[in-house]
Order: sequence, then structure tokens, then C-alpha cells
Amino acid sequence: MSSSTQLSSLEKRRLFWSRLARLAAPCWPHLGGIVLLSFVGIPLSLLVPLPLKITVDSVIGSNALPHWLAAILPSSAQTSSAGNLSVAAGLLLAIAVLMSLQSLASWLLQTYTGERLVHDFRGQLLWHVQRLTLAFHDRRGSNDTAYRIQHDAPAVQGILIHGVVPMLCAAFSFVAMLVVTARINWQLAAIALILSPVLFLLAQNSSRKVRDGFDEVKELDSSAMRVLNEALTSVRAVKAYGQERYQDDLFRRKSRQRMSEQLRLASIQASFHVLIGMTIALGTAAALVIGVSQVRRGTMTVGELLLVMAYMAQLYEPLRMFSTKIPELQGSLVSAQRAFSLFDEVPELGDSGPTVPTRQVKGSVSFDNVGFEYPGSGRRVLDNVSLAFKPGTRIGIVGPSGSGKSTLVNLLTRFYYPVAGRILLDGVDLRNYKLADLRQQFSIVLQEPVLFSTSVAANIAYAKPDASRNEIIDAAKAANAHEFILRLPQGYDTPIGDNGMRLSGGERQRIAIARAFLKAAPVLILDEPTSAVDIRTEAAIIDALKKLMHGRTAFMIAHRLSTLDDCDQIIVLKDGAVDLVTDNVETARQRVLQYSQPRSMGATMGLVPAFTDMGD
Repeated sequence: MSSSTQLSSLEKRRLFWSRLARLAAPCWPHLGGIVLLSFVGIPLSLLVPLPLKITVDSVIGSNALPHWLAAILPSSAQTSSAGNLSVAAGLLLAIAVLMSLQSLASWLLQTYTGERLVHDFRGQLLWHVQRLTLAFHDRRGSNDTAYRIQHDAPAVQGILIHGVVPMLCAAFSFVAMLVVTARINWQLAAIALILSPVLFLLAQNSSRKVRDGFDEVKELDSSAMRVLNEALTSVRAVKAYGQERYQDDLFRRKSRQRMSEQLRLASIQASFHVLIGMTIALGTAAALVIGVSQVRRGTMTVGELLLVMAYMAQLYEPLRMFSTKIPELQGSLVSAQRAFSLFDEVPELGDSGPTVPTRQVKGSVSFDNVGFEYPGSGRRVLDNVSLAFKPGTRIGIVGPSGSGKSTLVNLLTRFYYPVAGRILLDGVDLRNYKLADLRQQFSIVLQEPVLFSTSVAANIAYAKPDASRNEIIDAAKAANAHEFILRLPQGYDTPIGDNGMRLSGGERQRIAIARAFLKAAPVLILDEPTSAVDIRTEAAIIDALKKLMHGRTAFMIAHRLSTLDDCDQIIVLKDGAVDLVTDNVETARQRVLQYSQPRSMGATMGLVPAFTDMGD
């Protein structure tokens, strides 16, 4: 459960900004540089209207150059209109060059800082998500989590680089422009000051309307991505059932819902922009009327009017930016909060208690009155399970679907935690092992092997990244995989595609077995490793598994009891409880057949076995 569900709105906001500050901490010097460069732009902006004033008052008109400028220029440059025009043109070019250099430096620094923020944030999110429990991943699924890491995380760049920093600079720019304008004409400056709270209130009102809408857009976006990923990852099933049209319609429906919500938000923002524009236009018109009246009375020159109106335009720009940024930032704030919410999920129980020294275990395993139920299910998947095995014992686990077979071994690896009882490894409670050390004691081979879109050698070495090529080859030979690997186009360096799609099911399984050989862990878990292959391929896999199980404590979940011939003990589970412990495969077969119900009329009449998945 999320740890922030009980927080108030104010506490959530404080938590959000504190997290954002911690994330930005390594980049404070860069953010400070961006702010400094922006501050450099403020005096340059103040100088922009000056060449126009000089042209009107000192070139077209007969007024002298401004005192501060006359003090630094030679007298020869001030004696004629042509000289004054040269001064104005030169000043215009100098300001343009300086502003271009300032803009270039700011752009490069903003790009670097923004990309670094996103890079660091994504890395932190992925590291945290990988440490979350399987219960979280079962509940949330991979698509929504991936969307938050890949698409929501970049919002921190929008908030800090394109939101907080520009708004901070805009505040200083507004103050600077207001002071300069007030020194020239306080009445015109007062107009801008009066409009400020009006624009702020409009922005606040728009933000409230937009915020909830962005929540909905993000949920719809994530939902559409989920449909898209499912259609692509399950493309074989889609084609097999001819459901391309259904998947297309489903994706389009989700996308249309998102589009409709986005258009609604756009209409709110567009209306707000119109109000902002009209408010600023009214202020500008009022300033123009007052300024012209003062020129007519002779209290202001035409050049000063042009200068003040230019400053007024620049004065309104920070107000406009503030007013528009606040609603626009709502989308980024929603995205960042969605990404940060992953940190609210509690990771797997770590190593808070005392831990045993790092070592390789012998492999004795005990289940002591173990009970388990999935959160929110209200039903015990395992109930009062007590078992004990000596090191090197080969254990077969069978039972009807839903009897708790996979759950039993998932508890052994601390993928889940028992709600009752305890599990001991070499006489030590699993909770007293460091989690990383504990999982080094297990090799796992699943029904559907998990391979990565890299080379054959890299997939085998996934269990031991520093393995030498000879160690990889030896593991492949032990898994009866060496010969088929050599027949591949590039041998051990052949890329195998997404999840090994360029290989057959048996080939993928033997690579997974080679990985287990390379890890050489003392406890082995085999979760139906031959159920998805044909009989001929199964023989090669079973031969490899026999070698892999030798000398190790091995747990094998199976539907085909013929794969359990070499097991020392067979555990029969039913409804989450141990129903039988035997060393005889036939005894286990007969017990399991008692649980089955006829699956068809043929089964009822005795024409076919009633529990076919338990047969040979």
C-alpha cells in the first residue's frame, strides 16, 4: 500500500517539493548558472528600446544624448545627427550580439541540466521499482510503471528548467522593469502594478480547472499505452484469433477519449489566454492614453513615450509568462507526482534485523506451519504447511491448479513473505539472510524461460556477468546446448531477439538451464521446465536437469509425473495444504487423479484420462 495515502493535501505538496529539491540538489550549480545567465539578460532587455529613443530624440529630434551615454562617448561622436545615428546603430548591434551570446549559453546549459535531471530521476525510479515486491508488480502491471518512468519522469525538466527558473527570473525582471518605468513615469508603472493581482487570480482559477483534467489525460494515456503494448507483445495470439480489428478499435477508443479530454483542456487554456491578452491590452491602451496626454502637455518627449511603451511591453511580458506558466505547469506537476508516487510504494523487506554472515548454504530447507494469502484476497493459498528436507534432496511438487505449488517456492526465495509460520534455510529463518545473499543461493528455471535481447553468451552469463568464455561454454555443454549454439550464424555471439524469439522453445529452455549451471547455486527451483516442449525435446532437457540437480537441493514443480522419476520425495498439495508425502511416483499419480473432474463427455465415459496434464 502506498505510504502517502494518509497524508493531507498540504503534506503531499510539501513532500512533493522536498523530493523535487533533493532530486535537483546535484544540479544546483547548473540551475544557479541558468538563473545568473537569465539575470544577465535583464539589463540587456532594458537597453533594447534605448537605440529607438536616441534615434527619435537625438537624430530626428534635437535633444542631447542621455547623460550616462554622453559621459562615456567622445565628443566627436555627439556633434551631429549622423554621429548620433552611428551611436544608436552601434548600440543596437552590440546589444544584439550580447543577447545572442547570452541566449546560446543559456540554451546549452538548460539542455544539459534538463537531460541530467531526467537521466538521474529515471535511474532512481528504475532502481526503486526493481526493489518493490512482486505483489506490487502483480497489482500494477508493467505498462503503467514503464509509462511513469519513461513518459512522466521528464516532467521534472519542465517544472525546474521551463517553470521554476523562468518564473523566478520573470519576477526579478518585472521588478527591474517596474523600477525603471516608475523612474520615468510612475503613473504608467502603477497601471502595470494594478493589473498584476488580476492576472494572478485569473491564472489560479485556470489552474484549478486544468489540474484535474491532466490527471484524467494521464490515466487515459497510460491506458492507451497498455492496450498498445498488449497488442504488440501478444501479436501471435491476436493473429491466431483474428482480433486485429478488435485491438485496433480498442486502441482508437482509448485514444479518442484522451483526445476529447485534451481538447477540453485546450479550450480552457485558450479561453484563459484570451482573457490574459484582453487584460494586458486594456492596460496598454490605458498607458497609451495617459502617455499621449502627457506628451501633449509637454511633460514627456516622444522618445520617452516610445521608451516607456517599450518598457511597458517588456513589463507585461513577465506578467504574461507568470499567468500562462501556472496553468501550463499543471500537466508537468501531475506527471511528476505520478512518477514520484512510485517512491511511496514500500520496497521488499530489507535487512533491518540481524543477518547471518555471507556464505554458501548446504541446502537443508524447513517449512514450519507456513501460511500465506495474497493481499486483499481473504483466502489462504497455503495453510499450515510443515515440511523438512535434508541437503541434496530432490523434491517433486504436484497438485491441481491453484493448490499452491508455485506459491510455495516463491516464499522460499522471499518473493513473498508468509503471513504465518516461518521458513528455514540451513536452520536459519529466511528473514535473517541478507536478501541479495539469500537469492544467490538459488537457481531458478521457469516454464517460460526469461531471455534478453542480446547474445546467447550474454544470456547464459546473466547469472554470472564476470564469467569467462570457457565457463560459459562448459555450462552450455552441461545443459546439452553447445551443439545447437554452434549451428547458429554467429555461435555464442548470435543475437536472439526479444525474449529469444529466434530460438525454439527447447533451445530457450536449455539456455536457461545453462544459466543455472553457471550460477552453481546450492538450491535449485524448477517450475514446470518441460511442460511447454515436445517429448523428444523433453528427453534432452531432462538429461540436462538430472545433471543440474545432482548434489543440490532441488524443487521441481511438474504436471508430467514422468519427469519426477529421479526425485527422492514427492509432495502432493491440495487446497493449499500438504495432502501426501511419498517417494513413489505411482502413488502420487493415483492421489492426484482423485482430485480431477471429467473435462469432457469422453472423460466421463472413460475414453480419455480425466487428468490428462498429469499423464506421461
